[in-house]
Order: sequence, then structure tokens, then C-alpha cells
Amino acid sequence: MNPSDLKRLVPAVADIARLAGEAILTVYNDEFDVARKADDSPVTEADLASHDVIVRELGKLTPGIPVLSEEDADIPFAERSSWQQYWLVDPLDGTKEFVSRNGEFTVNIALISNHESVLGVVQVPVTGNCYCGFVGHGATLQEGGSAPRDIRVRVPHADPIVVVGSRSHANPKLEQHLQPLGNYELVSMGSSLKCCLVAEGKADFYPRLGPTFEWDTAAAHAVVAAAGGQLTHLDGSPFLYNTKESLLNPEFLVTGDPSPDYPRLFEGYQSE
Repeated sequence: MNPSDLKRLVPAVADIARLAGEAILTVYNDEFDVARKADDSPVTEADLASHDVIVRELGKLTPGIPVLSEEDADIPFAERSSWQQYWLVDPLDGTKEFVSRNGEFTVNIALISNHESVLGVVQVPVTGNCYCGFVGHGATLQEGGSAPRDIRVRVPHADPIVVVGSRSHANPKLEQHLQPLGNYELVSMGSSLKCCLVAEGKADFYPRLGPTFEWDTAAAHAVVAAAGGQLTHLDGSPFLYNTKESLLNPEFLVTGDPSPDYPRLFEGYQSE
């Protein structure tokens, strides 16, 4: 699939994400039950309804491209390791935010090509906002019913630097690593919206030291990269997908303006 073909997919994938968002809101606006997965993470009927919409519609849009979704992730590495392209989906990113009804949850759809996230859509069901990114061709934000507008990371960074962190997964170790930044502003946010704040220039830096899965990051990764930023390992090296049996992510950094040399802050960091 060439770049012009991929670019034409962006609005179609955004439409699919909106349909999934509508399915989520049908549940969100009513009473719902919360079940627990084997890893004790929450799941609701909204996760499953969104998954069904996305898998069905992507199957129509690109019948030859496989889909790996959080809600159907038991695909052996022996099978998926041969995939050159595939859709990586989190039907409802931020289920804890969904359950607490704070609105900070998203629909994430990414296209992975040769282990890199090249196209991503992050849709926010409660606001209707939709972030889209096609690496090498720019990123946009459509707010509600308005026309999409171009977004870019903030260069130079703000003074003080705006650091975004997880609302549901606070990490006490993070503060000690951020001390060399001096005076900084910390903003809490749920789901992949943390990455999107960096992409649209409202935040400068998002360090993630806690556990995530590949479907948690892929869509927003493409949006950030398309907006001129980076999502990397703690040492600044490239962040790739579908390279191992486990779908757990290592720690990572999301950066806009790279001039503060953020990887230096985490030299010697040891995972728990």
C-alpha cells in the first residue's frame, strides 16, 4: 500500500472511530456492569461493543489487513510475526476513566507497517474530538463538528516545561527523575490523551514508567510522530511493535521539543 493509498484511509478510519465512540456512549449514558479480566483490569460491554464495530468496519475497508485488538489479542506470535501490516486497536482506552465517568477515554486505531506505527486515529467519544496522524504527512485535530486543523508539537518548549502524567497510574519514582528539570508544571490526564496533549502543543513531555500494552500507545504514537514529536524508549531509541511474544510495552518517553535531552533524566533507571 503506497503513501497516497494510506493517506486516503485516514478519514475512513476516523469515521470508524466515531462509530465506535457512538457505541461506547450508548453504554456510557446508561447503567453498566464492570467485569474483570484475568489480569484484574476492568472491562465493560462498551469495550466489546466498540471492538465489534471496529473489527467489522475495518474488515470492510481493508479486507486483506489483519486486526489485533485488545479484546481479541490471543493471536500467537508465530502467526502475527509474519504480518508486514496490521491494524492495532484499543476499542476503549481508559476503561478506568470510563468507569469513573470523567470523560478521559478514547478509541484508538493504528496501522502498523514493518513494526512502525504509521497511521493513527484517537477519538474522544464524550467531546467528539478526533486526532489523526499519518507519519510524514502531518497531524490534525477535529474538535466536535468543526473542520480539522493542523497540529504540531510545541517548539521551543514552555517555561516551565509542562509534563503530563497518568491520572490512574501515578508513579512516586517519577518525581525524583524529573527533579533536574527544575521548576515544571505537572498535568494529570487519562488514556492516550496524554500523548495527544504533546502532539497538539499543550504539553511538552510525557514519561511513562508504568505498564502499558502495544494497543495503548500505537495510535497516539502515530499522531505524535506526525505532529513532529517522538515516542521512544527511555534511552531515546526507536519504539517498535510486534517484535516479541509479549505485547507488554517497556517504559517510554513522549517528547515534543527534544532540546532538554529527556533521556538523560532516566539514565540508570531500573524497572521494578
